[in-house]
Order: sequence, then structure tokens, then C-alpha cells
Amino acid sequence: MAKQQKSELRETLSTIFWAVIIALVLRTFLFQPFHIPSGSMLPNLMKGDYIITSKYSVGYGRFAAAPLPFPSGDGRFLEREPERGDVLVFRPDGDDKNFIKRLIGLPGDTVQMQDGRLILNGEQVQLTKQGEESFADRYGDDVLAELWAETFPNGNTHLVYDSQKNSPSDNSSGYRIPEGHYFLMGDNRDNSGDSRVPVRNGGAGMVPAENIIGRAEIVLLSVKEDFVLYKPWTWGNMRGGRFFERIK
Repeated sequence: MAKQQKSELRETLSTIFWAVIIALVLRTFLFQPFHIPSGSMLPNLMKGDYIITSKYSVGYGRFAAAPLPFPSGDGRFLEREPERGDVLVFRPDGDDKNFIKRLIGLPGDTVQMQDGRLILNGEQVQLTKQGEESFADRYGDDVLAELWAETFPNGNTHLVYDSQKNSPSDNSSGYRIPEGHYFLMGDNRDNSGDSRVPVRNGGAGMVPAENIIGRAEIVLLSVKEDFVLYKPWTWGNMRGGRFFERIK
């Protein structure tokens, strides 16, 4: 009887061990979930969204297996160049937090903001007004924003918010993107600490290629602030219509 119990225990421990190994491999090389903590990517991503990123789509940088270092060297192992307009998860240099923003500038590009309009390589990016929407800012106050469709030269189109005229982020000097780096911005343009803001001031700065973690693919589910997984009576606070929604 004792031998049978020991055999069952070994089998259980072996199953748990291999399950953990498989989960770590999947998380490192294929997919990783992330939680959206703010509204900097509105109107496309909401605070409370749980997203899935793909890692094979961009290659494997030094944070692919975080908190363990990934031996990628400079750049990314099996590196694939992301496209302008991709939504990427990354970690700024000198910061231990993950950011999620949209890829705006590739190595060698120049990026500038003029009167709240994005200037890419000397040309204003195409904008088409879609109307107005309101959203709750970080203080819970309702803010009215202009909704615009922004189309990059490669044809990728996404929605952006313009919620404040003549904001500090509406105008900037030109940024020249160095080799091996990327320039990323939030879609909620007046409420995003991104590559327009140095890391020392809470922004992302220029993002090294090896700091990219993955490309955001889908919203798995979305919850409101009063949702708690281990409290079933709060499960009604999931947002309907945001299950398995593709990220554009």
C-alpha cells in the first residue's frame, strides 16, 4: 500500500513538473498575457483589458523569459521587424514595468508633433475625423475627445483620441530614431507617457529593439475595477462584447 502511495505521489509530482515546464515554454516562446492598467491606449484598449501577445511574431529579446534573462545579446533572437502600427508590449531602458504602445517610428525615421498632428518623415499622417466620444480620465472625470482615424503610409489604420487642444504633448521638436530603436506612442495622445517623454520623467523614451516583448494580438476579456476573480459575485462586472476581440 505504501509503495502504491509513493508511486502515485511521484506520478503527481512528475505531472506537475512537466505542466510547469510546458507552461514556461509556451509563455517564453509563443504567447504571454498582460493586463492593461491605464487608459493611455484608448479608444482601442481599455483599462481592465486582459490581452494576449505573440512573441514569435517579433523574435525574442532579453525580457522574453522575464524575470529570468533571455540570452538574446543585442537585438532579438530570430528577430522579425515589426510593422508600423503594430501594438507592442515592451520594457523601457532602466524601468522594471511593462508598457504597451503603438509603433510609430522605425529606425532612421523622423517623428514630430505639430498642433496635435503626427508628422512622419516630413509628411503629416492622414487623419479622418470620426466624431466625438467621452471617456473617464484617471481621476474618474468624464472627458470629451475628438475621435480620429489615423492612416499610416503602409495602409494601417487605427483610431486615436485628441482630448486637449494645445496640450504640452501637441508640439515637439523632431525626433530622429537611431538604429536599433523604435518610437512608440499611445492612442490617447494627450494622456500617454510614451517615446515623447524621457524615461527619467516617467515615459518610454526611445525603445531598444531587444526590449520588445511581444505584439498584442487579442483582448481575451475585459473587466471593470470592482471585478475580483476569487469573488464570483463580481463576475458580472466583465465587459460584454470584448471577449477574444482582435487588436487593431
